[in-house]
Amino acid sequence: MISNTQRSTIDLSAGPIDYIDAAGDGPTVVLLHGVLMNHTVWREVIAELTPTFRCIAPTLPLGAHRQPMRPGADLSIDGIALLVAEFLERLDLYDVTLIMNDWGGPQLLVDHDRTERISRLVLVACEAFDNFPPGTPGRRLARLAATPGGFGLQSLLMRSPAVRRSVAAALAKHPMPDEMLRDWFGPFTRDHQIRRDLRSYCLSVPLDSGRNWSAGLASFDKPALVVWAPEDQMMPPEHGHRLADLLPKGQLVEIEDSYTVIPLDQPRQLADAVRAFITNTADQSR
Repeated sequence: MISNTQRSTIDLSAGPIDYIDAAGDGPTVVLLHGVLMNHTVWREVIAELTPTFRCIAPTLPLGAHRQPMRPGADLSIDGIALLVAEFLERLDLYDVTLIMNDWGGPQLLVDHDRTERISRLVLVACEAFDNFPPGTPGRRLARLAATPGGFGLQSLLMRSPAVRRSVAAALAKHPMPDEMLRDWFGPFTRDHQIRRDLRSYCLSVPLDSGRNWSAGLASFDKPALVVWAPEDQMMPPEHGHRLADLLPKGQLVEIEDSYTVIPLDQPRQLADAVRAFITNTADQSR
């Protein structure tokens, strides 16, 4: 349980965004989850980081959000990335360490020149380069989004504990509690408007587009940390090295005994890496 945590909702241009704000006296850390996940993926990491840091974790419209977005909202990969920038602006956050896991869309804030409130980037086992959508699970979801009735069928399948476990096995090396998976997948299984929102996102990331989604990171001249899992099944291990080399002030930390969802597999090691990174770059981020 994270102490001194407030749960709030902010109404942004696309719709209402729920978030948690764990009070801390130090710099602000904003933690972003992946597709069909919510802020709870960060709960153990946040418990490790507070009260040293203020930790804010929104639930983005990536399929596990509980309130649908407005009809016609821009829920493309660029649109949701820019929604992150709007979130930082509306909360009046500065000197932010922005952390992403699984979903790599926040990288595009560099392309859009919207990093004015970001002092550091942390990329944790996330989509990069041409790995959008990632691996077999991501590509399967993209195909379902493009198939009439595909998401409706998937919503029925995800009610099965066995199906939920099979999805989790590709994400995390260690078993995930089914209570968490039900929380993540529940909105998608129950609400056709949530499925509509996620479908809008998935259709904006075409299979085999040939785009190098990470190319813009070469111009991010602030401190950046890449945290990767050498055993990852979805995010190629060599991508961690490539990202660290691409970023002008990039550094790489590898964490063993984990797959993509390092915040669940190895939360203490991840929190230690983030804490050391922020502390050691305190004079380099502005």
